[in-house]
Amino acid sequence: MSCLQSWPEPIVRVQSLSESGIKSIPERYIKPLLHRPSLKNDNFDDDFKDNPDHPRINIPLIDLQDMLSSNKALRDETLRRISSACCEWGFFQVVNHGVNHELMRSAREVWRQFFTLPVEVKQEYANSPTTYEGYGSRLGVEKGAKLDWSDYFFLYYMPQSLRNQSKWPALPSSCRELVAEYGEQVVKLCGELMKMLSVNLGLGEDQLQDAFGGENIGACLRVNYYPKCPQPDLTLGLSPHSDPGGLTLLLPDENVAGLQVRRSGNSWVTVKPVPNAFIVNIGDQIQVLSNAIYKSVEHRVIVNSEKERVSLALFYNPKSDLLIQPMKELVTKNRPALYPPMTFDEYRVFIRTKGPCGKAQVDSLKSNT
Repeated sequence: MSCLQSWPEPIVRVQSLSESGIKSIPERYIKPLLHRPSLKNDNFDDDFKDNPDHPRINIPLIDLQDMLSSNKALRDETLRRISSACCEWGFFQVVNHGVNHELMRSAREVWRQFFTLPVEVKQEYANSPTTYEGYGSRLGVEKGAKLDWSDYFFLYYMPQSLRNQSKWPALPSSCRELVAEYGEQVVKLCGELMKMLSVNLGLGEDQLQDAFGGENIGACLRVNYYPKCPQPDLTLGLSPHSDPGGLTLLLPDENVAGLQVRRSGNSWVTVKPVPNAFIVNIGDQIQVLSNAIYKSVEHRVIVNSEKERVSLALFYNPKSDLLIQPMKELVTKNRPALYPPMTFDEYRVFIRTKGPCGKAQVDSLKSNT
Protein backbone atom coordinates (compact mmCIF):
# COMPACT_ATOMS: atom_id res chain seq x y z
CA MET A 1 0.00 0.00 0.00
CA SER A 2 1.62 3.25 -1.12
CA CYS A 3 1.04 5.76 1.65
CA LEU A 4 3.35 8.28 3.24
CA GLN A 5 5.53 7.05 6.08
CA SER A 6 4.87 10.18 8.16
CA TRP A 7 2.37 12.99 8.41
CA PRO A 8 3.01 16.02 6.16
CA GLU A 9 2.77 18.46 9.08
CA PRO A 10 3.18 18.32 12.88
CA ILE A 11 0.15 16.70 14.52
CA VAL A 12 -1.99 18.86 16.80
CA ARG A 13 -4.21 17.03 19.29
CA VAL A 14 -7.71 18.46 19.08
CA GLN A 15 -8.39 17.57 22.72
CA SER A 16 -5.42 19.73 23.75
CA LEU A 17 -6.79 22.61 21.68
CA SER A 18 -10.19 22.24 23.30
CA GLU A 19 -8.79 22.08 26.82
CA SER A 20 -6.55 25.11 26.26
CA GLY A 21 -9.59 27.38 26.61
CA ILE A 22 -9.51 28.86 23.11
CA LYS A 23 -12.58 30.91 22.15
CA SER A 24 -12.19 30.53 18.40
CA ILE A 25 -10.98 27.54 16.43
CA PRO A 26 -7.88 27.65 14.19
CA GLU A 27 -8.41 28.30 10.49
CA ARG A 28 -7.41 24.72 9.63
CA TYR A 29 -10.66 23.45 11.19
CA ILE A 30 -13.08 25.98 9.66
CA LYS A 31 -15.07 24.34 6.87
CA PRO A 32 -16.09 26.11 3.65
CA LEU A 33 -19.45 27.84 4.05
CA LEU A 34 -21.42 25.23 2.09
CA HIS A 35 -19.97 22.39 4.19
CA ARG A 36 -20.72 23.87 7.60
CA PRO A 37 -23.49 22.31 9.69
CA SER A 38 -26.71 24.21 10.18
CA LEU A 39 -27.10 23.21 13.80
CA LYS A 40 -30.50 24.85 14.20
CA ASN A 41 -32.00 22.75 11.40
CA ASP A 42 -29.83 19.65 11.47
CA ASN A 43 -29.80 18.92 15.17
CA PHE A 44 -32.93 17.62 16.77
CA ASP A 45 -34.51 20.49 18.65
CA ASP A 46 -35.44 20.23 22.32
CA ASP A 47 -38.61 22.20 21.57
CA PHE A 48 -39.88 19.32 19.43
CA LYS A 49 -39.07 16.47 21.80
CA ASP A 50 -42.64 15.83 22.83
CA ASN A 51 -44.50 17.68 20.12
CA PRO A 52 -46.58 15.33 17.91
CA ASP A 53 -46.83 18.03 15.25
CA HIS A 54 -43.08 17.76 14.71
CA PRO A 55 -42.21 14.06 14.89
CA ARG A 56 -38.48 13.50 15.04
CA ILE A 57 -37.16 11.66 12.00
CA ASN A 58 -34.82 8.83 12.87
CA ILE A 59 -33.22 5.91 11.06
CA PRO A 60 -35.16 2.61 11.25
CA LEU A 61 -35.02 0.66 14.52
CA ILE A 62 -35.03 -3.14 14.15
CA ASP A 63 -35.49 -5.69 16.92
CA LEU A 64 -33.47 -8.81 16.13
CA GLN A 65 -35.22 -10.88 18.78
CA ASP A 66 -37.71 -12.17 16.21
CA MET A 67 -34.91 -13.76 14.19
CA LEU A 68 -34.72 -16.35 16.97
CA SER A 69 -38.46 -17.08 16.76
CA SER A 70 -39.82 -20.39 15.48
CA ASN A 71 -42.47 -18.30 13.71
CA LYS A 72 -41.35 -17.93 10.07
CA ALA A 73 -43.66 -14.94 9.54
CA LEU A 74 -41.90 -13.01 12.31
CA ARG A 75 -38.47 -13.86 10.89
CA ASP A 76 -39.55 -12.86 7.39
CA GLU A 77 -40.92 -9.54 8.63
CA THR A 78 -37.63 -8.75 10.35
CA LEU A 79 -35.73 -9.57 7.17
CA ARG A 80 -38.12 -7.39 5.17
CA ARG A 81 -37.52 -4.45 7.51
CA ILE A 82 -33.76 -4.88 7.25
CA SER A 83 -33.98 -4.98 3.46
CA SER A 84 -36.12 -1.86 3.41
CA ALA A 85 -33.68 -0.03 5.70
CA CYS A 86 -30.72 -1.04 3.50
CA CYS A 87 -32.47 0.16 0.33
CA GLU A 88 -34.02 3.36 1.68
CA TRP A 89 -31.50 4.53 4.28
CA GLY A 90 -28.29 2.50 4.21
CA PHE A 91 -28.51 2.82 8.00
CA PHE A 92 -30.51 1.24 10.81
CA GLN A 93 -30.30 0.59 14.54
CA VAL A 94 -30.54 -2.88 16.08
CA VAL A 95 -31.60 -3.95 19.56
CA ASN A 96 -31.75 -7.43 21.13
CA HIS A 97 -28.64 -8.18 19.11
CA GLY A 98 -26.92 -10.57 21.51
CA VAL A 99 -24.00 -8.35 22.56
CA ASN A 100 -23.82 -7.99 26.35
CA HIS A 101 -25.12 -4.57 27.43
CA GLU A 102 -22.70 -4.26 30.33
CA LEU A 103 -19.81 -5.05 27.98
CA MET A 104 -20.99 -2.28 25.67
CA ARG A 105 -21.07 0.23 28.53
CA SER A 106 -17.70 -0.91 29.90
CA ALA A 107 -16.03 -0.72 26.49
CA ARG A 108 -17.27 2.82 25.92
CA GLU A 109 -16.28 3.90 29.43
CA VAL A 110 -12.75 2.45 29.28
CA TRP A 111 -12.08 4.41 26.11
CA ARG A 112 -13.53 7.56 27.67
CA GLN A 113 -11.01 7.03 30.48
CA PHE A 114 -8.20 6.53 27.96
CA PHE A 115 -8.80 9.94 26.45
CA THR A 116 -8.62 11.57 29.91
CA LEU A 117 -5.07 10.24 30.41
CA PRO A 118 -2.16 12.70 30.19
CA VAL A 119 -1.22 13.48 26.60
CA GLU A 120 2.29 12.04 27.06
CA VAL A 121 0.76 8.64 27.90
CA LYS A 122 -1.42 8.71 24.78
CA GLN A 123 1.51 9.90 22.67
CA GLU A 124 3.22 6.55 23.26
CA TYR A 125 0.67 5.18 20.78
CA ALA A 126 0.94 7.99 18.20
CA ASN A 127 0.14 6.67 14.75
CA SER A 128 1.51 7.19 11.25
CA PRO A 129 -0.23 7.09 7.86
CA THR A 130 1.40 3.78 6.94
CA THR A 131 -1.23 1.73 8.82
CA TYR A 132 -3.12 4.38 10.84
CA GLU A 133 -2.87 2.04 13.85
CA GLY A 134 -2.72 3.90 17.15
CA TYR A 135 -3.58 7.36 18.50
CA GLY A 136 -4.38 9.83 15.74
CA SER A 137 -5.87 13.21 14.92
CA ARG A 138 -6.25 13.33 11.15
CA LEU A 139 -7.29 11.31 8.10
CA GLY A 140 -5.52 11.92 4.82
CA VAL A 141 -2.00 13.08 4.05
CA GLU A 142 -2.54 16.11 1.84
CA LYS A 143 -0.55 19.05 3.12
CA GLY A 144 -2.68 22.04 4.09
CA ALA A 145 -5.96 20.09 4.03
CA LYS A 146 -8.86 21.17 6.19
CA LEU A 147 -8.99 19.11 9.38
CA ASP A 148 -11.80 17.61 11.46
CA TRP A 149 -12.47 18.39 15.13
CA SER A 150 -11.65 14.95 16.56
CA ASP A 151 -9.00 12.59 17.85
CA TYR A 152 -9.20 8.81 17.57
CA PHE A 153 -7.59 5.46 18.32
CA PHE A 154 -7.45 2.90 15.52
CA LEU A 155 -6.57 -0.77 15.98
CA TYR A 156 -6.70 -4.04 14.05
CA TYR A 157 -8.79 -6.88 15.42
CA MET A 158 -8.83 -9.32 12.51
CA PRO A 159 -7.22 -11.14 10.85
CA GLN A 160 -5.46 -12.65 13.83
CA SER A 161 -2.09 -12.10 12.12
CA LEU A 162 -2.56 -8.31 12.36
CA ARG A 163 -3.87 -8.30 15.94
CA ASN A 164 -1.11 -6.92 18.15
CA GLN A 165 -2.27 -6.19 21.68
CA SER A 166 1.01 -4.47 22.50
CA LYS A 167 -0.23 -1.67 20.23
CA TRP A 168 -3.47 -1.43 22.21
CA PRO A 169 -3.53 0.87 25.27
CA ALA A 170 -2.06 -0.67 28.44
CA LEU A 171 -4.00 1.90 30.46
CA PRO A 172 -6.66 1.77 31.72
CA SER A 173 -5.57 -1.69 32.85
CA SER A 174 -8.80 -3.37 31.68
CA CYS A 175 -8.65 -1.88 28.16
CA ARG A 176 -6.97 -4.73 26.28
CA GLU A 177 -9.17 -7.42 27.81
CA LEU A 178 -12.33 -5.41 27.14
CA VAL A 179 -11.35 -4.70 23.53
CA ALA A 180 -10.73 -8.40 22.91
CA GLU A 181 -14.07 -9.44 24.41
CA TYR A 182 -15.99 -6.61 22.75
CA GLY A 183 -14.41 -7.37 19.37
CA GLU A 184 -15.32 -11.04 19.61
CA GLN A 185 -19.00 -10.36 20.32
CA VAL A 186 -19.41 -7.58 17.75
CA VAL A 187 -17.66 -9.56 15.00
CA LYS A 188 -20.04 -12.45 15.72
CA LEU A 189 -23.00 -10.06 15.35
CA CYS A 190 -21.57 -8.81 12.03
CA GLY A 191 -21.49 -12.39 10.79
CA GLU A 192 -25.17 -12.84 11.65
CA LEU A 193 -26.10 -9.59 9.89
CA MET A 194 -24.16 -10.68 6.80
CA LYS A 195 -26.35 -13.79 6.59
CA MET A 196 -29.48 -11.63 6.74
CA LEU A 197 -28.20 -9.28 4.03
CA SER A 198 -27.22 -12.23 1.85
CA VAL A 199 -30.66 -13.85 2.10
CA ASN A 200 -32.34 -10.51 1.39
CA LEU A 201 -30.30 -10.19 -1.82
CA GLY A 202 -31.62 -13.55 -2.98
CA LEU A 203 -28.29 -15.26 -2.35
CA GLY A 204 -27.43 -18.27 -0.23
CA GLU A 205 -27.07 -17.51 3.48
CA ASP A 206 -23.26 -17.69 3.38
CA GLN A 207 -22.57 -16.26 -0.07
CA LEU A 208 -21.94 -12.67 0.99
CA GLN A 209 -19.65 -13.85 3.78
CA ASP A 210 -17.80 -16.13 1.37
CA ALA A 211 -17.29 -13.17 -0.97
CA PHE A 212 -15.63 -11.39 1.98
CA GLY A 213 -13.23 -14.32 2.40
CA GLY A 214 -15.23 -16.62 4.68
CA GLU A 215 -13.59 -16.65 8.09
CA ASN A 216 -10.58 -14.71 6.78
CA ILE A 217 -12.24 -11.31 7.00
CA GLY A 218 -10.77 -8.07 8.27
CA ALA A 219 -12.07 -6.17 11.29
CA CYS A 220 -10.77 -3.00 12.86
CA LEU A 221 -11.92 -0.65 15.58
CA ARG A 222 -11.85 3.13 15.44
CA VAL A 223 -12.65 4.86 18.72
CA ASN A 224 -13.67 8.46 18.08
CA TYR A 225 -13.21 11.27 20.58
CA TYR A 226 -14.97 14.54 19.77
CA PRO A 227 -13.86 17.24 22.24
CA LYS A 228 -15.96 20.26 23.16
CA CYS A 229 -15.75 22.90 20.45
CA PRO A 230 -16.16 26.66 21.02
CA GLN A 231 -17.53 27.17 17.48
CA PRO A 232 -19.43 24.01 16.51
CA ASP A 233 -21.24 25.81 13.69
CA LEU A 234 -17.96 26.29 11.78
CA THR A 235 -16.54 22.78 11.77
CA LEU A 236 -17.30 19.06 11.81
CA GLY A 237 -16.11 16.19 13.96
CA LEU A 238 -15.90 14.06 10.83
CA SER A 239 -16.44 15.30 7.28
CA PRO A 240 -19.04 13.72 4.96
CA HIS A 241 -18.03 10.28 3.69
CA SER A 242 -19.27 6.79 3.04
CA ASP A 243 -17.42 3.98 4.77
CA PRO A 244 -14.96 2.29 2.41
CA GLY A 245 -15.33 -1.16 3.99
CA GLY A 246 -18.16 -3.69 4.16
CA LEU A 247 -20.33 -3.19 7.22
CA THR A 248 -19.96 -0.78 10.14
CA LEU A 249 -21.35 -1.28 13.64
CA LEU A 250 -21.24 1.90 15.67
CA LEU A 251 -21.64 2.05 19.43
CA PRO A 252 -22.65 5.69 19.87
CA ASP A 253 -22.44 7.97 22.88
CA GLU A 254 -25.90 7.53 24.40
CA ASN A 255 -25.92 10.99 25.95
CA VAL A 256 -24.74 13.22 23.11
CA ALA A 257 -26.02 13.02 19.54
CA GLY A 258 -23.62 13.77 16.71
CA LEU A 259 -23.97 11.35 13.80
CA GLN A 260 -25.86 12.74 10.82
CA VAL A 261 -27.02 10.81 7.76
CA ARG A 262 -27.58 12.46 4.40
CA ARG A 263 -31.13 12.00 3.12
CA SER A 264 -31.30 14.04 -0.07
CA GLY A 265 -29.45 17.01 -1.45
CA ASN A 266 -28.06 18.88 1.54
CA SER A 267 -30.63 17.49 4.00
CA TRP A 268 -29.13 15.77 7.05
CA VAL A 269 -30.88 13.70 9.72
CA THR A 270 -29.36 13.62 13.20
CA VAL A 271 -29.49 10.09 14.56
CA LYS A 272 -31.03 9.76 18.02
CA PRO A 273 -29.25 6.80 19.63
CA VAL A 274 -31.50 4.18 21.23
CA PRO A 275 -30.20 2.76 24.56
CA ASN A 276 -28.21 -0.48 24.12
CA ALA A 277 -28.50 -0.31 20.33
CA PHE A 278 -25.87 -0.51 17.62
CA ILE A 279 -26.06 1.71 14.56
CA VAL A 280 -25.45 -0.38 11.43
CA ASN A 281 -24.49 1.03 8.07
CA ILE A 282 -23.70 -0.35 4.64
CA GLY A 283 -20.18 0.27 3.34
CA ASP A 284 -18.87 0.68 -0.19
CA GLN A 285 -17.79 -2.97 -0.50
CA ILE A 286 -21.35 -4.21 -0.02
CA GLN A 287 -22.55 -1.61 -2.51
CA VAL A 288 -20.12 -3.13 -5.02
CA LEU A 289 -20.95 -6.77 -4.21
CA SER A 290 -24.71 -6.07 -4.40
CA ASN A 291 -24.23 -4.22 -7.70
CA ALA A 292 -25.74 -1.12 -6.06
CA ILE A 293 -28.94 -2.81 -4.86
CA TYR A 294 -27.72 -1.74 -1.43
CA LYS A 295 -25.94 1.60 -1.31
CA SER A 296 -23.55 3.11 1.16
CA VAL A 297 -24.77 6.49 2.36
CA GLU A 298 -22.87 9.64 3.21
CA HIS A 299 -22.71 10.58 6.87
CA ARG A 300 -20.88 13.10 9.00
CA VAL A 301 -20.46 14.11 12.64
CA ILE A 302 -21.34 17.42 14.26
CA VAL A 303 -19.70 18.61 17.46
CA ASN A 304 -20.92 20.22 20.65
CA SER A 305 -19.85 23.28 22.63
CA GLU A 306 -20.83 21.84 26.01
CA LYS A 307 -20.12 18.11 25.90
CA GLU A 308 -17.42 15.84 24.53
CA ARG A 309 -18.47 12.63 22.83
CA VAL A 310 -17.06 9.10 22.50
CA SER A 311 -18.13 6.44 19.98
CA LEU A 312 -16.76 3.07 18.87
CA ALA A 313 -16.94 2.07 15.20
CA LEU A 314 -16.12 -1.52 14.27
CA PHE A 315 -15.48 -1.96 10.56
CA TYR A 316 -16.17 -5.43 9.15
CA ASN A 317 -14.27 -5.72 5.89
CA PRO A 318 -13.38 -8.19 3.13
CA LYS A 319 -10.06 -10.00 3.20
CA SER A 320 -7.80 -7.19 2.05
CA ASP A 321 -6.20 -8.91 -0.98
CA LEU A 322 -9.39 -10.51 -2.33
CA LEU A 323 -10.91 -9.14 -5.53
CA ILE A 324 -14.30 -7.55 -4.81
CA GLN A 325 -16.77 -7.23 -7.68
CA PRO A 326 -20.53 -7.51 -8.22
CA MET A 327 -21.89 -10.97 -7.37
CA LYS A 328 -22.56 -12.83 -10.61
CA GLU A 329 -26.10 -13.69 -9.42
CA LEU A 330 -26.85 -9.95 -9.25
CA VAL A 331 -25.56 -9.14 -12.74
CA THR A 332 -28.05 -9.39 -15.60
CA LYS A 333 -28.42 -8.14 -19.14
CA ASN A 334 -30.63 -5.31 -17.88
CA ARG A 335 -28.35 -4.66 -14.89
CA PRO A 336 -24.74 -5.17 -16.00
CA ALA A 337 -21.84 -5.09 -13.54
CA LEU A 338 -21.46 -1.50 -12.40
CA TYR A 339 -17.99 -1.79 -10.84
CA PRO A 340 -14.64 -3.24 -11.93
CA PRO A 341 -12.85 -5.80 -9.72
CA MET A 342 -10.63 -4.26 -7.04
CA THR A 343 -9.11 -5.43 -3.78
CA PHE A 344 -9.97 -3.69 -0.52
CA ASP A 345 -6.26 -2.92 -0.08
CA GLU A 346 -6.36 -0.98 -3.35
CA TYR A 347 -9.68 0.64 -2.55
CA ARG A 348 -8.83 2.08 0.86
CA VAL A 349 -5.71 3.88 -0.35
CA PHE A 350 -8.07 6.67 -1.48
CA ILE A 351 -9.46 7.63 1.94
CA ARG A 352 -6.11 7.10 3.62
CA THR A 353 -4.54 9.54 1.18
CA LYS A 354 -7.25 12.12 0.64
CA GLY A 355 -9.32 11.77 3.82
CA PRO A 356 -13.15 11.79 3.87
CA CYS A 357 -14.51 12.91 0.47
CA GLY A 358 -18.20 12.10 0.35
CA LYS A 359 -18.88 9.24 -2.09
CA ALA A 360 -16.32 10.42 -4.62
CA GLN A 361 -14.45 7.14 -4.81
CA VAL A 362 -17.24 4.61 -5.30
CA ASP A 363 -19.10 7.00 -7.62
CA SER A 364 -15.99 7.48 -9.76
CA LEU A 365 -15.67 3.70 -10.20
CA LYS A 366 -19.23 3.49 -11.41
CA SER A 367 -18.86 6.37 -13.86
CA ASN A 368 -15.80 4.76 -15.45
CA THR A 369 -17.56 1.50 -16.34
